[in-house]
Amino acid sequence: MAEIVVPAPAAPPGEAVHAPPRVPEFSIVPRLGLAFAGVAFALLIAAIAINNFWQLEFLHLAGGATWTILDLFLGFVLGPILGSLSIPARVEFTTKLMPKMLVIMPTVVTITLAAGWQLGNKLGTVQSSYYHHGWVVASYIVVGVMAIIALGLLEPANVAVLVELKKKRPNPAVIERLMKRFMYSAGILGAMQIATLVIMTKLRTG
Repeated sequence: MAEIVVPAPAAPPGEAVHAPPRVPEFSIVPRLGLAFAGVAFALLIAAIAINNFWQLEFLHLAGGATWTILDLFLGFVLGPILGSLSIPARVEFTTKLMPKMLVIMPTVVTITLAAGWQLGNKLGTVQSSYYHHGWVVASYIVVGVMAIIALGLLEPANVAVLVELKKKRPNPAVIERLMKRFMYSAGILGAMQIATLVIMTKLRTG
């Protein structure tokens, strides 16, 4: 595998010189991932156009489950593990994870929200006359905040990490700060996903 060697700055006299981390060659946006995302969006458009209950329900549940699992795993499992890794291991892992997340998260969020809204229109749950309208509004608020965090904080941090790693001399401090923002955002989303599960189970059971 081709690797980029990050040159280390000259150290002042008397200070130890640390070996520069090696950044594996990677693509910021994986082409294969874009193909899968294109298929997923095509299915979403077809489901909305046909307005078929089963297809909308499947996309909404599949997207929501994927979003929930990713947030919980990233925030509460992967985050602590990543923080304990050495810098070279952390860099190598980041170059494999972050490009995939750059495609997965926007796709999952968009499909979940779009299919859910269309499903709500079809079932009438978005109407104020719906007997659980208060719970539905609560779900809108929680999911709306989650979408803002995912697309406004988590994804920009993702992109910034990848751009920094592509530089000839990546700044480890910048990468660490951005990775913390990414993982903290995922942790907040994971906690909010629990609230979403409570609301959804309430709506399902009545």
